[in-house]
Amino acid sequence: MKAKIIDFIRRNRVSTTEVADCLGKSGVLENVLPINRGHFKVGNIKWVYAYAESNWDVHEQIISTEEDDIVFIEAFDCKHRAIIGELVCKYLLLYRQASAIICNAKVRDAGALLRENYPIWCTGFTPVGCFNTRPEHSLEASTIEYHKAMYEDAIAVCDDCGVVVIPKELHTDAFLQKLIHIEEQEDVWFNRLDHYKENTFEIVCLKKYLK
Repeated sequence: MKAKIIDFIRRNRVSTTEVADCLGKSGVLENVLPINRGHFKVGNIKWVYAYAESNWDVHEQIISTEEDDIVFIEAFDCKHRAIIGELVCKYLLLYRQASAIICNAKVRDAGALLRENYPIWCTGFTPVGCFNTRPEHSLEASTIEYHKAMYEDAIAVCDDCGVVVIPKELHTDAFLQKLIHIEEQEDVWFNRLDHYKENTFEIVCLKKYLK
């Protein structure tokens, strides 16, 4: 069912806005936006973590990235440092054939990432990166377990609006039907606007088309 959901979203270019609506107006990764416009990506999440101002674990974990994975790098206690830059992005997108990169923190080497038009979503840029040394302590096992359960093998949908995550428990036929329904609803709403000249109050609130 997961593959069917990904295929439907990709073929119909179901937006993050529509997916968030299907999730009850939720699911967004806050403050995560594209660095390059016009990209649309949907796929399986490969969850990776960074912590304690170090990206040592990122370099180690991304080795197992599979083709078409969307790599989500989640940062813990990295302050305002960039987690990755051009080298890691090129490795993931070109050599590991990842579909996209998401980071809930900043990245660096902005000029190169913009020039290459890479499909990357993050919280911004900074020239100050993380240290590539092993942290003195490990990230708490409970934190790893909780966040991995939340994101690993979930579905990410990424577009100009940001990133929305569909959790594993919603990889069901019922959720697929919600996606199908909202696509049909969008068609109806714009038809009523363009051809029936109804106002948005009549369309969205009163739903005159149902009467």
